[in-house]
Amino acid sequence: MTRTADDVAALTGWSAEWAGLRVAVLGLGVTGFSVADTLAELGAELVVLANRADDETADLLEVIGVRLVLTNLESELAAFGPELVVVSPGFAPTHPLVAWATAAGIPVWGDVELAWRLRDRSGTVAEWIAITGTNGKTTTTQLTTAMLIAGGRRAIACGNVGIPVLDAVRDPTGFDVLVVELSSFQLHYLQSMSPFSSVCLNLAADHLDWHGSAAAYRAAKGSVYDRTRVACVYNLEDDATRELVEEAEVVDGCRAIGFGRGIPGPSDIGLVDEIVVDRAFLADRWRAAIELTTVDELEAVGLGSPHMIANVLAASALARSFGVAPGDIRSALQAFRMDHHRTETILERDGIRWVNDSKATNPHAAKAALESFDSVVWVVGGLLKGVDVTELVSATRARLRAAILIGTDRSALRDAFARHAPELPVFEVDTADTREVMPVVVRLSAAVARRGDTVLLAPAAASMDQFIDYADRGNRFADAVREADSAPQARGDGTDDDEPSSPADED
Repeated sequence: MTRTADDVAALTGWSAEWAGLRVAVLGLGVTGFSVADTLAELGAELVVLANRADDETADLLEVIGVRLVLTNLESELAAFGPELVVVSPGFAPTHPLVAWATAAGIPVWGDVELAWRLRDRSGTVAEWIAITGTNGKTTTTQLTTAMLIAGGRRAIACGNVGIPVLDAVRDPTGFDVLVVELSSFQLHYLQSMSPFSSVCLNLAADHLDWHGSAAAYRAAKGSVYDRTRVACVYNLEDDATRELVEEAEVVDGCRAIGFGRGIPGPSDIGLVDEIVVDRAFLADRWRAAIELTTVDELEAVGLGSPHMIANVLAASALARSFGVAPGDIRSALQAFRMDHHRTETILERDGIRWVNDSKATNPHAAKAALESFDSVVWVVGGLLKGVDVTELVSATRARLRAAILIGTDRSALRDAFARHAPELPVFEVDTADTREVMPVVVRLSAAVARRGDTVLLAPAAASMDQFIDYADRGNRFADAVREADSAPQARGDGTDDDEPSSPADED
């Protein structure tokens, strides 16, 4: 029996007729395997198409009886004749395999769409809290999860962070709430999710090469609010997020909750005299407020920078929408510790701080990191993903001591600095040996940095041109910093005598 697109659209629930459904899974990373494993359990007829696969994952596919195709992907896909295609997040709509399926009228889902339809697997249907934004998603997801757990809820962070959503859905113990971090890629392929609460933290140009335009990227981010049932949380300091809420088709009764670092109005969460207060989730919100924490307390756990405070406010709004008590939010924040690669101080020596913010993979994130420090030697570059860096360079010039350019897209950065900061010392790391990139970065940075400066890795770009991922990039930076510190003769003393005579001398 051949299933029509309407038949496939009607498949909702673990007990639906998934058996025999012909499904092509595109990609075999963590997400692709979770999709294949889930659908194999449901009895679907599967083929996985990927450009590469490690031996262990390929062996696991064989164990669960799923066919893997690594060559002639387009002809193999057409010959298989799928009734549904499930894509890993990296597959853009313009990818030949995705374009073929779309042109053929075959439904194309992401793993999150599949997980939403299968969310009754454990018998306990968890609520979903959906989190997106150009920056701050992971920290906000982790903060929200910590607050929910402190409040006695069984919660887990999943999606674009932690484990795949399908793995969380299939956990036999079940959860009260899934805190789902969603990238714009995942949102593009999402059609039916109806979250308990949702947030778009901020909006700035990113991934334009994948989406094709700023409008398409905006639409993907804004879709997080669609069908939200209880609270659409938005950023009072970013009008675009408010506009996305206004445009969204939400469930009747859903509230708009603002967060910002100013004094909050009714239905907002914000700051009053350096105190984080809730004026959204209390009966007398027109005349009263509830204290959640203080800026001093946030600074004590590394959450005191402006963009981290914004993440705390958003997470607090989401947790309060789920009924978490103020005391539990405070307890969760006091126990919270930041992940690696997010404004992580690696070392302080001779009055110079070395900070790893490799997670700053776009200009918006890099700007937030740069604004946390007064005088910066900025390590920047990588894959710019079609995003213009001119505005970022212009806006942050006053904070910069020097710039160290890495990655393959250096020409755009070089031009931006020449136009907007022509007097700034700019050095380039031009080496074919990726193992030498960060040692050279550290040598250049140590030579130009002065007492009171921060050497900041905030690349404003993706990492895959020279590194495995942003974590690999950050780890190599941290390793190079520590290795240089363990060799005293290689360290400068923060005086003017350490300035290199030219970029080429250090390359």
